[in-house]
Amino acid sequence: MQTVSGKFVPVMITPFNLKAEIDFDAVSVLIDFYLKAGVKGIFANCLSSEMFSISEAERLQLTRHIVHYVNGRVPVVATGSFGLTIEEKATFTKQIYDTGVDAVILISGHFAKLEESDDQLLLNFEKMFSLTGNIPLGIYECPAPYKRILSAEVFTKLVQADRLVYHKDTSITHQNVQTKLNILKEIPNRLQFYDAHTPNSVFSLQNGATGMSSISGNFYPEVMVWMVENANNTHRQQDVTWLQEQLTSVDPMIHVAYPMCSKYFLQKRGLPVRNISRAYALHLTPDQKQEVDALYNKFLSWCERLEINPVTSSVLN
Repeated sequence: MQTVSGKFVPVMITPFNLKAEIDFDAVSVLIDFYLKAGVKGIFANCLSSEMFSISEAERLQLTRHIVHYVNGRVPVVATGSFGLTIEEKATFTKQIYDTGVDAVILISGHFAKLEESDDQLLLNFEKMFSLTGNIPLGIYECPAPYKRILSAEVFTKLVQADRLVYHKDTSITHQNVQTKLNILKEIPNRLQFYDAHTPNSVFSLQNGATGMSSISGNFYPEVMVWMVENANNTHRQQDVTWLQEQLTSVDPMIHVAYPMCSKYFLQKRGLPVRNISRAYALHLTPDQKQEVDALYNKFLSWCERLEINPVTSSVLN
């Protein structure tokens, strides 16, 4: 087994103020939090950012702020495939790229309707590639508007096009993940592969994934950083196996009432993130809060066992 470290890239949430407007001061604190935790990149304007609930102007403004505040400390990617037509998607991709991001991410479900074939999907991707010059691009198998998992054939052809530098995978099953990783080993490419499914962490990282990019980073990024840095460490396999079991056991819970549950968790950690969301209208129930409270205590116990120093609010002031 190799001892290569992976990378963790969080999918940023968006803090809002009491008027449900983007709280840019809180965004800056959140970036500091991620960076202190040791992340190696940031995915801005994504589903966790509530990108479908903010305007086109806000998507650009938010991404521009993140790029400016990060100031080159780590790479930043952001979703850009918004618009009804391929031409409109290409235009917005150029606008997002002009904010200074390192790559623009395309949502797989934006390039074919649910009932359309993979041939149509590829035709639309080819058109998008032709309209966006040399902009570095990535693919995100986003659950919305619907989850379009790339088949082995589609993935192969997209990799061969040599336009992709980033892939966020949500195919869940080990077989699907392994198929894509094998393709990347067979074709010369510059694509970085990130798995979005936390229960896959050890499997994906030990089979060649670049890293992880999961919503768990909006609860305990330090723990995910530890995982990607140690999944291939032969001296820590007992802890790696134990942590994977812990992360898998709580994964269903962190998806309930997300991103509100994440905002509540981060608030418990001392971040200035209000329990306000445009994508999730309801408040957490008392039972849901109790589950998040219990998760917070588990997080502290994980840090104690693994000798991780949690990022505290004091270092963010």
